Amino acid sequence: MMKIPLSLSVYEHAARFLGMTPWEVSRDADLVYQAHREAYKLYHHFPVVVGIDIYNLEAEAYGAKVNKPAGTGIPAITEPLFASLDEALQVEAFDPTTAGRIPMMIEAAQRLKADFPQADVRLPISGPFSIAASLLGLNQLMMAVATAPDRTRRFLEKLIPGQISFSRAVLEAGLDIVFFESAAAPPLLSPAQFRQIELPPLKRTLQEVAQVAGHTLPCVIGGDTAPLIPAMVETGTDFLICPAETDRQLFIKKMDNYPHIKVRVNLDVQVYTYGSKQEIAAEIDEILKLAEGRPNLLLGTGTIPYEAPPENILFIQQYVA
Repeated sequence: MMKIPLSLSVYEHAARFLGMTPWEVSRDADLVYQAHREAYKLYHHFPVVVGIDIYNLEAEAYGAKVNKPAGTGIPAITEPLFASLDEALQVEAFDPTTAGRIPMMIEAAQRLKADFPQADVRLPISGPFSIAASLLGLNQLMMAVATAPDRTRRFLEKLIPGQISFSRAVLEAGLDIVFFESAAAPPLLSPAQFRQIELPPLKRTLQEVAQVAGHTLPCVIGGDTAPLIPAMVETGTDFLICPAETDRQLFIKKMDNYPHIKVRVNLDVQVYTYGSKQEIAAEIDEILKLAEGRPNLLLGTGTIPYEAPPENILFIQQYVA
């Protein structure tokens, strides 16, 4: 059997190792540290992305409120910070040394890196559209996309300085970065809207953060992203995700022109969370088959749910190894 690298995405799933909810763990630096420490001791995964509700950090730093979910749900921002696009256009960059939970997450990640110096410990950095969706509310943001595309793009550009300062704070703490922008995927944005509204600020963000980091960044966008491949490549990234929601065969075929770019093909979350070992193995085999004809291919889990059985994750690791 062909062997390819395996990348596990452990965020809210880490909370289960303390027998606590994602909400409980997400509000305390020591609990975040302990949860990811226990997850790493079991999985020894890469990268180690320190966070629970990874898309909330920046919006909370701007002043949005993260609400407590029921049970083991993921904390979420349900009320927009801004009442209108006009108000959102007045946004000012936050200070990552004092704003929201950012200092807390940096502290937890530093403790983890001190415990496991061999680990690839990173902090999540969100893309402009994902932050905008929390600050303005998804419905209002999509209305702005349809009726005021140029002004919406300017709003996204206003969020870039905060991401640059956040990235610099992470790097100065001796950590690295992973970049997420899944709110921008189809069907929320059409490929034409993505290119007109999202691509300019996304490209600028990735390139400016890459300059700060000293290396190119993965561009992690979930959803049916096959139609976005040419635009995503224009950002200058050297690492793309083939999400479980997209047609794998089509995605890999479209990547034929970009053999230098690494592609992480994600397993179906439902299969490895609720399926049998045979079903999980069949899912892995499908991706291994793709790897036979494609260089620079990795296997990924996508975001591992809180409820995913650890024994299933260990089975994936053993099967691939």
